[in-house]
Amino acid sequence: MKTQKPNAELVWKQIEDMVVRRLKVSVVDRSAYSHLLRHSRLENRMQLRFSIAWLARDIGLSGGATRNSVRRLVSLGALRLLGRSKEGHTVEVRLPDEIPELRRAMRALPRIAKMPDIEEVDFMRTRTLRKAILARDGELCFYCRKRLNDRMRCLDHVRPLSRAGRNSYRNLVSCCLECNSQKGERSAADLLRTLYRERRLTSAEFATRLRALKSLAAGKLRPVLPSGGELRSDIW
Repeated sequence: MKTQKPNAELVWKQIEDMVVRRLKVSVVDRSAYSHLLRHSRLENRMQLRFSIAWLARDIGLSGGATRNSVRRLVSLGALRLLGRSKEGHTVEVRLPDEIPELRRAMRALPRIAKMPDIEEVDFMRTRTLRKAILARDGELCFYCRKRLNDRMRCLDHVRPLSRAGRNSYRNLVSCCLECNSQKGERSAADLLRTLYRERRLTSAEFATRLRALKSLAAGKLRPVLPSGGELRSDIW
């Protein structure tokens, strides 16, 4: 049967984190297990036939100590004994995450909620997500830089929904009601030019806001996503 060659780096981390710590194997057993794993699964072979003398010679132990180690590995489930003859032992060497006791332990661990891809998150969906945009922008109007409060704050679509704008973090900014009304269906850059002409922005602020628009579109102004439990459907 053709098998998929495992990731050696991952396997060795699992030996350290799972086999050694959870099964509490000895240095001798670890040496024997690692050597058998190296000559079987890491060479894309499900089964391995070996002699005690061969294994003892390669790991530098006596025949008796090596035989006892193989027996312990079988009892732990790290090796599945398929046969024994004058030619030696035939075993299936299990990867760390295939050892029955470790598989049970992994299933008993609490599942960690997978964080969503931020590029796919609808930031208008919940109050928590909308607050994440406000927090990213420092509770200031993205356009005129006015400090926002509960009575005058909103979120603005840089590219209007009517022009295929999305509810992504790249297209949403904190905004005061005045700028939101003044912008309407215009582009954000047009609004910034108007604010500059009206002297509500200095030349330095105007240049800074244009750069901020480019950073926003490039995905450089990412808000901090809340934990998975806070992505519920609530209301503002």
